[in-house]
Amino acid sequence: MESTEEHIMGSGGRALAAVLLAATAVLGTVGAPAAVAVDERGGGQQARAWLPEPTGPYPIGTTALHLTDPAREDPWQPGHRRELMISLWYPTSRPAGPADRAPYMEPAAGAHFDGAEGLARVNYGTEPGRTDWSGIRTHARQDAPALPGRRPVVLYSPGLGDPRTWGTALVEDLASRGYVVVTIDHTWEASEVAFPDGQLAASVFPGMLGQPDLDIGAVLRKSMSARVDDTRFVLDQLAGLGTRKGLPGGLAGALDLDRIGMVGHSAGGFTALQTMHDDPRIAAGINLDGQLHFPGPDGHTGVFLPSVAEEGLDRPFLLMGSGSDDSGSYRQQPGWNALWQHSTGWHADVTLTGSRHGSYTDAQTLLPQLARQGALTAEQLRDDVGDIRPGRAELATRSYVASFFDRWLRGHDDQLLDGPSPRFPEMAYER
Repeated sequence: MESTEEHIMGSGGRALAAVLLAATAVLGTVGAPAAVAVDERGGGQQARAWLPEPTGPYPIGTTALHLTDPAREDPWQPGHRRELMISLWYPTSRPAGPADRAPYMEPAAGAHFDGAEGLARVNYGTEPGRTDWSGIRTHARQDAPALPGRRPVVLYSPGLGDPRTWGTALVEDLASRGYVVVTIDHTWEASEVAFPDGQLAASVFPGMLGQPDLDIGAVLRKSMSARVDDTRFVLDQLAGLGTRKGLPGGLAGALDLDRIGMVGHSAGGFTALQTMHDDPRIAAGINLDGQLHFPGPDGHTGVFLPSVAEEGLDRPFLLMGSGSDDSGSYRQQPGWNALWQHSTGWHADVTLTGSRHGSYTDAQTLLPQLARQGALTAEQLRDDVGDIRPGRAELATRSYVASFFDRWLRGHDDQLLDGPSPRFPEMAYER
């Protein structure tokens, strides 16, 4: 008989994301050959990797903000106010140099993500202690002033257990094309969240894995409710940035809050469309391989639809599926199919052939580099990102996401989303 842990963990490397989102259904050419560094913690070797260059015309800046919601109790920590970390990514005037490129993760967060309790192991099968996550550098200049001009805003929500950094390659590319992108960490759900006071809020999910009476469906509903509330609170806070002290110059004035979109991966894709359903401020949304239904208590049986699937959307959305067994066409997924049938807004569905769940995240770029250095096995890599070439997956993801937001937030239509494209034969298209 299957143990509780096996029941929750799932199989094939999808682990926590497949478990707790068994419910919910992980890019450019990989950079220069990765170097190997000495791990001072254990004397072994740590793998390193690089993110692909952004493709837009603008250099980018980034800054992190700590937010506290005085009106909401934290759903995972009763008796405490809800606290979040977000990052803003935006065009700036001067490229980052070697000394002022923002780190991919803060040192404490990177060490935890790579540790035995971190969700790099659970979600992606990397070997603990083998990767220098905080040694990865972004292409963004830390706390740089914003380039003058009002720009459309795109929110990004990561998958279940993933940190807000796990979509950096896509986020940087959007910012380099002229968007302000806001990434959200969902505290106590994300693998870990590093706060300015040194607190590291580690995910509560690993501690649930041995609970014999765990109601997975209830956990997922609680998580989605918290995520939607987090996102709507962030929208409220963005409207008041002009009164916040210490922001990089010009940043508050750069946000055009009359043009807001949202994109997310896995549970983040669910979050994007559910928040769009609940909050009219979001004009357009993209779901990157996130199913739109809840399971029953055991996590495997039952299909319970959320309100976004039952009622549909009256604004544009794009579904982007993968080659994972529980993904693909909207016709194969009960939540996607219900959403499709009930929606009156423009919508399309594309499936990236040869991909897997991680292909829409930084896993597609980083994990092949790490696998070459022994941080995960070739089999695990295939489970995570399939057999599509990383450069093609990255280019396709960036191109379709940018085309969608350019069309619906800027009024610039490159016709990529009108039908199948000879530029991307690996993208199966349905409309």
